[in-house]
Amino acid sequence: MKLSNFVRATMILALLLTAANAFVKADLSGTWVMDKSRSEGLPEDMQQTMTVSLQGDKLSLETTLITGEQKQSVKDSYTLNGVAEDFTPRGGGGATGKGKRTAKWSADGNGIEVSEDSKFDSPDGEISATMKRKWQLSADGKTLVIELHFNGPNGEVNSKRTFVKQ
Repeated sequence: MKLSNFVRATMILALLLTAANAFVKADLSGTWVMDKSRSEGLPEDMQQTMTVSLQGDKLSLETTLITGEQKQSVKDSYTLNGVAEDFTPRGGGGATGKGKRTAKWSADGNGIEVSEDSKFDSPDGEISATMKRKWQLSADGKTLVIELHFNGPNGEVNSKRTFVKQ
């Protein structure tokens, strides 16, 4: 009886270790340049480059956006543990607010999912907004697609940004 319990426990442990090793997380690190021809829902003159660094479950990025003559760099980071954290969102006109952000690896490990709930003070009272991002890395690791869904006081905005690794 004791031997069969030991054998069962060993088999279960072996299966769990195999399943854990099968879940390899995507390496999203690198410099990514937006391919406008494969992107949707963006201003025609928008250009975007992202530099992504990944250390464990901490993803750091610096995004450079160019629209017309305006160039803006934004630094951000996500902790990919599925736990809601406080963050400082940026709104239109440079306004800052308060928010909660949850970021986690996608179920297949080939990307991440980020959800944000934000609140901003305005002359007309408090404004709420939600944002969801889904990052998905191609099997060859050369293409990154980010789907974005924003819902704010002016309605919903959806976009798809396709990036190529440099």
